[in-house]
Amino acid sequence: MRLQMSNLIIGTCGHIDHGKTSLIKALNGFDGDSTKEEKQRGITIDLSFSNITKLEKNIAFIDVPGHERLVKNMIAGAFGFDCVLIVVSASEGIKPQTIEHLEILKLLGVRDAVLVLSKADLISKEELQIKLIDIEGFVASYEFDIKFTMGASIFQEETIEELRDRLFKLEASSKQEENFFRYYVDRAFSLKGAGTVVTGSILGKPIAVDEKLFICDLQKEIKVKNLQVHERDVEVASISNRAAINISGLDAKSVQRGFLISKKGYLRGFKSIDISFNAISDKALHHNRAYSIFIGSKKLNAKVLLFSSEDSLQSGYANIKSDEDIFSIFGEKIIIRDGNESVAGGVVLNPINDPMKKQQKLLLLEALYKKDIAKAYEILTEVHKKGLGLISSAQRFALSHSNALKTAKELKNSFIDEKELVIYPLSTKEIIYKNIKGIYTKNQYALLSNSSIKLRLKWASEGFIQVVLDELEEESFLIKDANLYRSSQIKEDFTSSLLNIVLERLEKESLAPTAPYNIYDDLNLDRKMGDDILKSLCAKKQVIRLQHNIFIHHQSLAMMVDAMRGIIKKEGYIDIANLKEKYDLSRKYLIAYLEYLDNFSDITRDANKRMLLNIDIISHENKNLF
Repeated sequence: MRLQMSNLIIGTCGHIDHGKTSLIKALNGFDGDSTKEEKQRGITIDLSFSNITKLEKNIAFIDVPGHERLVKNMIAGAFGFDCVLIVVSASEGIKPQTIEHLEILKLLGVRDAVLVLSKADLISKEELQIKLIDIEGFVASYEFDIKFTMGASIFQEETIEELRDRLFKLEASSKQEENFFRYYVDRAFSLKGAGTVVTGSILGKPIAVDEKLFICDLQKEIKVKNLQVHERDVEVASISNRAAINISGLDAKSVQRGFLISKKGYLRGFKSIDISFNAISDKALHHNRAYSIFIGSKKLNAKVLLFSSEDSLQSGYANIKSDEDIFSIFGEKIIIRDGNESVAGGVVLNPINDPMKKQQKLLLLEALYKKDIAKAYEILTEVHKKGLGLISSAQRFALSHSNALKTAKELKNSFIDEKELVIYPLSTKEIIYKNIKGIYTKNQYALLSNSSIKLRLKWASEGFIQVVLDELEEESFLIKDANLYRSSQIKEDFTSSLLNIVLERLEKESLAPTAPYNIYDDLNLDRKMGDDILKSLCAKKQVIRLQHNIFIHHQSLAMMVDAMRGIIKKEGYIDIANLKEKYDLSRKYLIAYLEYLDNFSDITRDANKRMLLNIDIISHENKNLF
């Protein structure tokens, strides 16, 4: 039985020319500087990806550029790191770009680290030992969990072998699997014979060949044609896999770095999200200022609005406002930059933009910052009095449906509809109660089912409606008859009364009768009951059905038929034009009446005109049509 491959994504960080790419090449033979420009300039410009495998363990490397002007590319890869390989030149030590990389990784929550002093052959063993201790202490101050520290040189094969062996001894990825599949695109290209291919790191649940995915930024569903993990075809790709996805139905040119791929229905995009933030060292965020926001591999321009009366803060809560939709989840890390400078790191607290007062929002953000999800539910249910969908908890709180339901059940003064996964404040029951009671007070002949009431209160779940109906039945305000509810004030069977009410209404409406469902709504009738009433009236020939949604009183129809015959006798024919001259009705009624004439044996039709075959004879058959 084949063991499942364990995966680890290791990213590099460090100052330019400290040997990150050379070290990776020494480990696995892969030259990350593959483009012509990179070869000429001797620096890594964009992200490069490679791997090494031993037995059932795979280590993927993301080599990032070290140049200060290319930090944005470094951030695009760093969000997917399980562990970081911090490379510092033994001869040069800590440099400015090393520090910025360390600050960014700290803000992104990358904690596991390996520290390698490269170019170790350039200094003595004694000096190397001193520098190892000194630099490890500096790096540890950024709150990294340093797994091991060592010196290495690409010219000392034994140090490369030792580094490779120690990397393979690291534990596999400890990333927490999210409740659904997420994947930021870092590259998109087209392969001859295959079509569009995207690459990225899997963050959530696994995906498989032939599965359907959803590109959030394009709002487009796609299908997985093929999957590769480090150039090997696989059926399934899992968390911390560097995966290439061959997709169908989309041109590579329409896909950009930073696009988020997920499953349909899990993520909604908003142009405004709320975060907590901490600025780097002595920097601060300024209110209502434009910044570059990095989230996953995506970069977007946005304004930062502080939840404070101060113009600038080193830490606090802020609103990120962009011109494009942001597809994010609770707890996701972001980096905020001003030009070529990193300013702050943030954590997404509220990825769903709910309209609420500032004070309510602050209470919500404080609860979310403390991860007090129960308190957050309480605040949100007061905002969403007409129901908060628990299905949104996957994005809103990074909770599975079962965990969201478990947390919601612990709340007091709330009603949970477990079937429809909706939570309501208990005070909302009074709204439903007043609505239902109002219907039966206004119309004593109302006869409605639970589902009919839901058609009127679309936001209310059937479970919550049923709770109120049961209470009204217990109060003897309503009486249940099969699945219908009627007023307790009416003791007798009032079916005949309803028949007369509908018949009188149709007689009053004459030639322009209301559509059946509108009648049912006006009279507060269950739709099945309404249909039964019309069927009964039609069976008695008191009402005639002209079309599926046109029922007319028999006397009104007889009057119209006589009028139409009069037009034919006078003008020799009848069509929509001359019928409308006499009756200013909508086209649907005019056509229905003209088509009804076709039922008579003495009526003939030529194109759109109807004429009489013999205007002096009306057969016995024709009389029976009424």
